[in-house]
Amino acid sequence: MILLENISKIYRPDITALKSVNLSVEPGEFVFLVGQSGAGKSTLLKLLNAEERPTRGRIVIGGWDITNIRRQETATLRRQIGVVFQDFKLLPKKTVFENVAFALEVCGEPNHKINTIVPQVLRIVGLEEKMKRFPVQLSGGEQQRVAIARALVHRPKLLIADEPTGDLDVVTAKSIVDILSKINEFGTTLLVVTHNRDIVNMLKRRVVTLEDGTISSDKKTGKYFI
Repeated sequence: MILLENISKIYRPDITALKSVNLSVEPGEFVFLVGQSGAGKSTLLKLLNAEERPTRGRIVIGGWDITNIRRQETATLRRQIGVVFQDFKLLPKKTVFENVAFALEVCGEPNHKINTIVPQVLRIVGLEEKMKRFPVQLSGGEQQRVAIARALVHRPKLLIADEPTGDLDVVTAKSIVDILSKINEFGTTLLVVTHNRDIVNMLKRRVVTLEDGTISSDKKTGKYFI
């Protein structure tokens, strides 16, 4: 699903964010990506989402070599990759339904398809009864669930979650990870960036640790040792 071969990313004048990173993620895997601030996690995610280009190396996602992807192809790539952000990025003047639907509207999807898909993904995250509410009327955990639903509308093969439990309490964070685990059971590949030691150690999934721009550890059923 994901293949990084000797990936390096150097920002001018001489800041090395990633150095000779090799990583392979199989279809259907659930992988935690951990590391201190500045370790290179955000840069790696930007490379996967084609927000940045590598200085050296090769990136393949789902059999598609995106190393030198053309700008006009990035929209197609991003419909295959769902991204969940820590700060939710919800539109405050749109309802839950409208926030999720917006991701389909910008791609020109017809109303009948939108009206079918949106309730489906809201049901997956347990928010089908709150689709008429606005973000301000939701808890932090519920807002994150809306963000997850929005990331699912294109039925992505890969879901990337960047600190999805960062500002949530322990119980709410657990519920978010339960939803991500359920999505993974459907066959979606999960790459989750997190600092949440308890969640990582509880799930006992694969843990890849970045340190100073390189992979310092890759454990199939790892723990968060940082």
